[in-house]
Amino acid sequence: MNKLRVYFASDLLKYSGLVVWLTSVLALLLVPGLVDEPMPRASYLGWWAAELLFGALYLQMTWHWPISPRQPWWVYLGLMTIAALACTWFTMGGVGGILLMVVASLLPWVTQPRLGITWMAMQSALVTLLVLRNPEITALAAIVLGSTFMGLGFFAYIASMATQQLSEARDELRRVNSELRATQSLLTENTRIAERVRIARELHDLVGHHLTALTLNLEVATHLIEGKALEHVHQARSVARLLLSDVREVVSEMRSNDAVNLANALQKLVEGVPQPKIHLEIPAGFSVTDPQRAQVLLRCAQEVITNAVRHAQAKNLWLEVGIKGGELHLTAKDDGQGMDQPRIGNGLSGMRERLRQLGGGLDMDTAIGRGFILHAHLPTE
Repeated sequence: MNKLRVYFASDLLKYSGLVVWLTSVLALLLVPGLVDEPMPRASYLGWWAAELLFGALYLQMTWHWPISPRQPWWVYLGLMTIAALACTWFTMGGVGGILLMVVASLLPWVTQPRLGITWMAMQSALVTLLVLRNPEITALAAIVLGSTFMGLGFFAYIASMATQQLSEARDELRRVNSELRATQSLLTENTRIAERVRIARELHDLVGHHLTALTLNLEVATHLIEGKALEHVHQARSVARLLLSDVREVVSEMRSNDAVNLANALQKLVEGVPQPKIHLEIPAGFSVTDPQRAQVLLRCAQEVITNAVRHAQAKNLWLEVGIKGGELHLTAKDDGQGMDQPRIGNGLSGMRERLRQLGGGLDMDTAIGRGFILHAHLPTE
């Protein structure tokens, strides 16, 4: 049950805001039957318009969760705040303050704490001023009501911030776990190949050497004996030659099947990344014969994914791996925000150094609004 709560925490937050809005709509439907004097028609219609505007903006902003920072969030939240304040204006009560709690729950996902707390304080102050329009509410009651909404908004803000941090920690844990699984997969492949090479070497150096010596000795024996014994020596020499041929064939086969299954490691690497969505393209039968080159390509893919998660604000990342013109290629492209020119940090510098050590290179291309493109290449041998 705890695991279920953690996994769906951000989704539950999204739906709880929707429930709060629906509750305010229910109040809108019930008010005409609960009050002695009906609201003016203009105020009632204005309340309806403000409620519908708030709900439409909330659904638009949270349709794809978590909220993307690339959205014009300040426009959405600004209009939602105005709609909530409009509800307070038309009702001359605290209905709008309830909706402002929903706004407070969205602030941690799109802005820094200082701006978020300032936003909540300002909207609470505006609610207090609007409530003062009601002649039946004293200034002290309005201040108490505004302070209450400020406290409830702050509670919603902190709860949402905790959910956001929990969601980010979960996503980071999944990503790191996928990196560990990919590294483990590659390490297992390297260990398997190393063991096959060791066994092939032992077969060639020990068994092959002894069989060669045995064949030569049997060849000499054929010149030293006669009669029926010579026939058996010829048979033994033929068996020794056949066995030596079989050993050489086994050694050759073991050495020819020492390719690293890099595709499996890359699949494990991308499985644990929830955002951005990674589109991995690997040709059928793709493999790398050199474990060191496979390790470098895996580290390049890992660095590309890390940059896309932390800096690009991308929704999609395309990764393509293959062999072209006798070189191993890794091409990455995202649909993120891009930048004026590539900034070479420690991760990209390390990637370039690894590639250069093996005779490869790294090319990058980016621009504002065009995402980021990276192309890594190195010789197959």
